[in-house]
This record gives sequence, structure tokens and C-alpha cells, in this order.
Amino acid sequence: MKVVNVDDIALLLKQGHNHQTDWFAEHTPSQTLAETLAAFANSHGGTILIGVIGQNGIINGVQDVDTTIDHVLEAALSLDPPLIISMPRQVRLKNKTLVVVQVPSGMPYVYALNDGRYLYREDTQNSPLNPRDLRRLMIERGQINFETEVVSGASFDDLDWNKAGEYVSNLRGTSDAKTEDVLLQRGCLVQQDGRTRPTNAGILLFGRDPQRFIHGSEITAVRFAGEAMGDTFTRQDIIGSLPDQIRRAETFLRDNLRKGVHLSTTMTREESYEYPMEAARELVVNAVAHRDYSIIGDGIRLFIFSNRMSVTSPGGLAGPVTIANIKDERFSRNPIIVQVLSDMGFIERLGYGVDRVIALMREKNLHEPTFEETNGGFRVELYNRNVSDEGSHPTAPATPVFNGIYNNVAINPRQEAALIYLHEEANTRITNSDLQSLFPDVHAETIRRDLAGLVEKNILQKKGQKRGSYYVLAEN
Repeated sequence: MKVVNVDDIALLLKQGHNHQTDWFAEHTPSQTLAETLAAFANSHGGTILIGVIGQNGIINGVQDVDTTIDHVLEAALSLDPPLIISMPRQVRLKNKTLVVVQVPSGMPYVYALNDGRYLYREDTQNSPLNPRDLRRLMIERGQINFETEVVSGASFDDLDWNKAGEYVSNLRGTSDAKTEDVLLQRGCLVQQDGRTRPTNAGILLFGRDPQRFIHGSEITAVRFAGEAMGDTFTRQDIIGSLPDQIRRAETFLRDNLRKGVHLSTTMTREESYEYPMEAARELVVNAVAHRDYSIIGDGIRLFIFSNRMSVTSPGGLAGPVTIANIKDERFSRNPIIVQVLSDMGFIERLGYGVDRVIALMREKNLHEPTFEETNGGFRVELYNRNVSDEGSHPTAPATPVFNGIYNNVAINPRQEAALIYLHEEANTRITNSDLQSLFPDVHAETIRRDLAGLVEKNILQKKGQKRGSYYVLAEN
């Protein structure tokens, strides 16, 4: 919570100590302040109030504001690396002066105390990070690169050199380069003890059997019948190299997303999925490119429900990226994977797809995607309902469906198609040629009789003569 005024401070005191709020007396030891500063910085940020005591948050104020601010900044700079925060500020509340210290979320490093301890915030406590969580946090913030680590037990022969060779042959400016040299340059191979060894990135991108070495590096794709998980579903476990997984996931989407058929303004039949296919594919590519592969035993989950599509990937948002700035901030924990997938044409190197997905959903008058950090992961969801009239984006008129009846009069499918066309905002008239273009295999005389039949049923009115004739909706 960003503290803006005294009302915000009053709310924090009312809520009490928690994972993002703590308070101390004026003369609290530097080490105590440093511990909470480090814990907040290694978690999701937080606010420290100086001049408050006791569990119930009794305000006793600060007498020497300048010295207190210096004390806080010294504690922040004592961390390794030094923690750079905004200047603490003084606020008056109940005739007392408080010093407000804020640690933003999405800090770029993992911070240690001067005695070497790493802490994180767990509810109201500053707790030590265990080695596994510390390593994961360092990977998330780019201080350790999982991609470039050598794969234990893997050898030169565990790469699919046909796939690697095809990748290199399609790269610009590498026509004369050896495949091995290019993979070394990309970070997919490293020299170790006089031997060439594959890295985690190399195995994931070009491995013959990546899941043998990196457990959990797969996609679980499921289509459920309803809005929640149930007993009726279609499931596919998608394994293989990352490029292969993306291709297979796209096939799963095409096979399992619902399709609808509508008439375009030019009277052509257009088939569309319940979500823009490019947006759905983009979410899968993003998950494959940016998930945390150091998390063993947990893969990407692609779940399609009747009302939404959900993509959950292991690992929280990386580096300085937060839910609040996800549309603008750019950071990748897997730069090698991102680069190679970009070389292959799967993603744009300079963009990570969020803006594109939002734009695609807006174009189809669907709600923007929702983003959520889960316990140990990150989830994006698309919803297939239209934006409401009160929403930020106007709702396009829905395409009508008559189901063979119009104004209590039976109509055939061709007549229904003609009426759907006329009910679209851009269309006020229809001709024989318009309807013929929709049903090119139907004889022209049948098309003429269909439209004439709608005139007889007092649904359409005919205007003009011979070649200049057209039909409009009858005024009832």
C-alpha cells in the first residue's frame, strides 16, 4: 500500500502488524530496522512507521526527525547490496510527528544483512530464507541464471542436433557458422573442464528428452466441460522441447476452443474462436518463455473452462515486474530462451505480449485479461463474456440468432443468413448477389425465391427494378 496521507496511516495502524506493515519506536537499533527493511525488500515491499509503539499501535511520536531519517537510511545502506529507497518523510498524526519509510515491491536484488543472513517477511515476522527459496529468489531477480547452469548428467549427445542445425541454418548471418559455435554463443552450450556441455537452456530448447533432466518442464492442457474442474474433461500432457511444446499447445487450443460462425459485413461466413487465437497463443508462449524452470515438479497449466481460459506458470513475476506495472515493465528471467524463441519467430524480442493480448481482447469486445500472483506461481485468465454497456469499452451489438423463426414465421437457413446480415449495424440493404456470395453452391433461382419468400411473409420489402433491385427490412 502506498501511503499518501494521514488517512492511509490511520488505516495501517487499524489493520495492525502484517506482511507489509511494521512500526518501531524512535530509538530502535539499526540492526532491527535493517532486518525489517531487508525482509520487506526480499518479499513484496512494505511500510515502516517510526514513532509508534506496542502491539496496538500507540503513537508516541518522533522528537528528532532528521536524526531518525539518517538512522533509517544508514540501516538501508548497511544491507548487501545497499538498499536504495525513497527519502523517508514526516507526517503529523494526532499532534505527533511520525516518520514514514516505504520499501517498494519488485526490488531488483536479494538483500543480505551485514552478518550474511537473508530474511523475508512471513506474516508479522522476519524469517530466514532457506537455501532453496533463496536460490529461487535470486533466479527470479536475475542474480543467478538457471539457464546457463550445466545440466547434471547431460552430455553433447543429449541434444537433437538436427533441430539445432535447422535453427542455425535459418538464422541470418550464420550461413557459414558451425552449429556448435552458434549454440555456444547463444548460451545453450558451455565449455567446462575441456568438454562441451549443454546448459539448462540448451536442453530445454534442443534436448532429445528435456523432461528427463528438468522435471516439471511440460504443459498440462485440459478442457473442462463447466466453469470449474470436474469429472468430464479432455487432457493432454505436452512434453518435448520448448518449440515443440508451443506448437502442440497451439494444436490443443485449435482443437478445444469453441468456434462460432457469423456473417461479415461483406456477407462472407467467418469462423472465430471464443478467444482471439493470437491472444490465447501469446499467453502460452509467454508462459513457456518466462516461467521459472528451477522449480522442480511443477509445470505450466493450460486450463480451458466454459467461461474462461487460464494459464498458470511456476514462479512469481521476475525482477522488478509487478501486477501494477506488468503492462509497462520489461524483464526476463530467461533471456537465452527468449532470444532463441524470438529467432524462431515465436515472440517479438522487444515485447512480451501483454499489451498485444489486451489489444486483441479489446478488438473482440472481450474483457481485458486478469493477472494474479498465486502461491509460487503466476496466472493469467481470459474471459469469453462481452464487456458490459457500463464498461470502459462500448459493447458492439450482438449478432442475432433466430433459430429458424422470425416474428413467429418459419424461415430457412439462407433466409436467416439474409436477416442476420440486415440486422448488422453497417447493413441496410441486401441484394441477390450478396446472398449468392454467401451460398455460392446454391442456384441463383433458389436465392431469388428465398428473398421473394421473405417479401411474401412481410419480412422484407423489395426496392428498385431488375438489376437495380434490393431488399430492406419491412416496416412493421
